[in-house]
Amino acid sequence: MNDQKVEIQLIGSLDQIDPADWDGCACPEAAHGRRAKDPFTTYRFLKALEDSGSVGPGTGWQPQYLVVRSDEQVIACAPLYAKSHSQGEYIFDHNWAHAYEQAGGRYYPKLQIAAPFTPATGRRFLTRPGFDAVGMSALVQGAVQIASDNGLSSLHVTFCTEAEALAGERMGLMHRTSQQFHWVNHAYETFDDFLASLSSRKRKTIRKERRTANGFGGDIRMLTGDAIEPQHWDAFWTFYQDTGSRKWGTPYLTRTFFDLIHDTMRDDVLLVIAERNGLPIAGALNFIGADTLYGRYWGCIEDHPCLHFEACYYRAIEFAIDTGLQRVEAGAQGEHKLARGYLPATTHSLHWFADPGFAKAVGQYLQAERAAVAEDIEILTAYGPFRKSSGEEQE
Repeated sequence: MNDQKVEIQLIGSLDQIDPADWDGCACPEAAHGRRAKDPFTTYRFLKALEDSGSVGPGTGWQPQYLVVRSDEQVIACAPLYAKSHSQGEYIFDHNWAHAYEQAGGRYYPKLQIAAPFTPATGRRFLTRPGFDAVGMSALVQGAVQIASDNGLSSLHVTFCTEAEALAGERMGLMHRTSQQFHWVNHAYETFDDFLASLSSRKRKTIRKERRTANGFGGDIRMLTGDAIEPQHWDAFWTFYQDTGSRKWGTPYLTRTFFDLIHDTMRDDVLLVIAERNGLPIAGALNFIGADTLYGRYWGCIEDHPCLHFEACYYRAIEFAIDTGLQRVEAGAQGEHKLARGYLPATTHSLHWFADPGFAKAVGQYLQAERAAVAEDIEILTAYGPFRKSSGEEQE
C-alpha cells in the first residue's frame, strides 16, 4: 500500500460515519455543487435503503460497510453486504452456488460489494481524490481478509467500472464480463436528429410505436424535483408492487424508501407518469447522474400497446438529449432495446473464492464466458438499428 499506514474499519450502519466523509469518497464532485456522477453510492441513496428496511435484518442484505482511514481521515469506503442469497444482484451466480453446495461447501453467506438492486455501472471502491491506489488496495485486501477470517465462501464486486475490474484483476481477483444495452448521445440536438441516424425501416417503426403509445387516451408527464408530489409516489408504489411481484415474487424496496428519496433525492429523479382520465395508470422511475440517466423501474395497472417503450426508452432518450446527458442505461437484460437505439455494452464484475480448486474452475469458465460475451456484443452491434453508411436513404 505504498508504505502508507491505514486503518480498516467495518461498520454496520451509515449512522457510524459522517455523511461528508462518505460522500467525500463516493461523490467528491458534489462538494463543488455539481450533480453526483453515480447517485447509487451516495450516502443519501444507501441510507434510504438502510432506513427504509430495504436492506438489513430479514432482507438477505446485511450492511457491513468498509471504511479506510489514514491519519484519521477517511480516504476510502465501500458498500459491503453479507448476503444470504443471490437476489437483487443481476450478475447471476446461482449456478456457482449450486455447484459449490453440491460439492459439500456452504456458499452462503457471501460478501458483496454492490449498490443493492441496481444493475448500473459505477465505482464500487470509493476513494477520496489522490488516494485511488492506496484506497482500493486497502478495500480489496480488507474485504478478502474479512471473508477469509470468517470462513466465507466468496467475495463479489458487481457492476464496477472497467478500470476497477482491471485493477482488481491485477490484485488477484477474477474478472467477469456481462452485457447490457445502453443508448449513447452523439451530440443530438433533438429526438429527430437521433432518428435521422437510424435506418429508414427502424426510424419508421419507432415513429409508429410512439404514435401508438401516445394514443392511449391520456397524457404522459415527465416530473423531476418539486414537480414530484407525494401522490405520485403512491401511484408509483402500486406500479412497482405489480412489477416486483411478477418478476421477483416480493418487491425489493419498501414503501418508505420512496418517501425517503422524495425527501433527499427528488432533484436526482425523473418520474415519467402516464395518466388517463386524470388518474395515473403507468410510470417509469429514473435516476439522474452527472452524465447518465439510469432507468430503474417500470410498472402499470393498465396495458396499452407500446406505452412501456415510450415511457421507459423514448422519453428517457428525449430527456437525455434535452439536458445534455451522454448516456442512458436502461437496466439489465432486454434485447428488445436494440431496435430502439440501445446498443450492447460490456459490464464488469470481480470475484474471489476461498477454495482454490473452485476458484480455478470458475476462472476457466470466466475465460470462456468473456470470449462468448465479446462475440455476442459484436454480433448484436452489427444488427443495430443505425444506418450502415452515410449514403443510406434518409426521409
